[in-house]
Amino acid sequence: MNHEPYSSRRARVAAQLGEGGIAIVPTAPERARNRDSDYLYRHDSYFYYLTGFSEPNAWLVLTADGRSLLFCQPKDLEREIWDGIRLGPEAAPAALGVDEAFSVEELHQRLPQLLENRTTVWWPFATHTGLEGRIDGWLTSVRARVRYGALAPEGQRDLCAILDEMRLVKDAHELDIMRRAARISAGAHVRAMQRSAAMLRAGQDVREYHLDAELLHEFRQHGSQYPAYGSIVAAGANACVLHYRADNAPIRDGELVLIDAGCELDGYASDITRTFPANGRFTGPQRALYELVLASQQAAIDATKPGARFTDPHEATVKVLTQGMLDLGLLDKHQHGTLEDAIANRHYFAHYMHRTGHWLGMDVHDVGSYVEPSEIGQVSERTDPLSGELIKDRPSRILRPGMVLTIEPGLYVRPSDKIPKEFWNIGIRIEDDAVVTETGCELITRDVPVEPDAIEALMR
Repeated sequence: MNHEPYSSRRARVAAQLGEGGIAIVPTAPERARNRDSDYLYRHDSYFYYLTGFSEPNAWLVLTADGRSLLFCQPKDLEREIWDGIRLGPEAAPAALGVDEAFSVEELHQRLPQLLENRTTVWWPFATHTGLEGRIDGWLTSVRARVRYGALAPEGQRDLCAILDEMRLVKDAHELDIMRRAARISAGAHVRAMQRSAAMLRAGQDVREYHLDAELLHEFRQHGSQYPAYGSIVAAGANACVLHYRADNAPIRDGELVLIDAGCELDGYASDITRTFPANGRFTGPQRALYELVLASQQAAIDATKPGARFTDPHEATVKVLTQGMLDLGLLDKHQHGTLEDAIANRHYFAHYMHRTGHWLGMDVHDVGSYVEPSEIGQVSERTDPLSGELIKDRPSRILRPGMVLTIEPGLYVRPSDKIPKEFWNIGIRIEDDAVVTETGCELITRDVPVEPDAIEALMR
């Protein structure tokens, strides 16, 4: 394993801890699913970001002078027969590039010694249940030694503040993994599209779980460890449920299918949504709504560039979608007024109720503030036209090269007497993953097509 990216990240964190600072980062616990069976283990993202180490029951300690200490499971032949080979503390320094490693069984004994005479202890706030209590216990042990001259840290700081800013801008190592994850996920979407059309042509009973199976097969076939999130495979009206999960509903000839699915590869997520005709041919109304969503996505893509605000792609999407809703009769011009009126009063919200994107990285909804840090003190207030709630607005994040975000406009039409019937029960979302570059953005998920003609050709 190349431990250079992780070593350099640890050094960057250490440099920000301040004189006398110390940081404590645990990995995720194993979680019981039911009797004698655990959920498939997944490491903590912060811990993995700093170590590249995916075993459970491990802790990282960093000090301001740049030293890194790992606590991990000791070698244990009997347990390894059951649970797999452990790296062990003896091999960890060479394998991971840490300065020292100890058995995790020594954690409780060594942590008070490490905290003694430190000024500030940093740890990721509100991420691990019980962590605050454990740190309190170690600090209590330090305070018990004050009569012997020991000093306890006077400050506690949130390590997420440092790590979130670092994780927001991806390095070349991360972008390489994310591009590979995106290619695998695109291939899975292609497979699902083709399977849907082929099964319908053969007169077979097609269910959402058939397409879910194609996704899972393609993910694992290419080395992905697991899905980055619960895959959405939504047929027909189910596509109007935003967080619908693949179930056993039939996929019918003449309906659309919405698939929102992405794999996780080596700790990094991908996130793709495609909407396609189950039989491989769009109807007129389906194509009209689809081309509107696609046009709104292109407007958002054009707005995704360095120097732009994170909110710019969303505002570009809303403008195109709202005009389209007025043109197609999803919004009544007499009732909702001009484009500017419909946007100001958020009338589009009935058919488009989510944001156009989010940060993407180790977590599918990745860390990083959506507010520009240098402008955080600039606050304006407004009243939401739909809820009446008072909202405090701060300047949106300025996009910079290396940031990765999704671009995912959608349109969801439930039955209503006010809407042309040919659009009822159509749900469409188109989502790609974008890396902000020096000149604009790079879409890393376009190995699966989005143009309606290209989708039809693929499914033939």
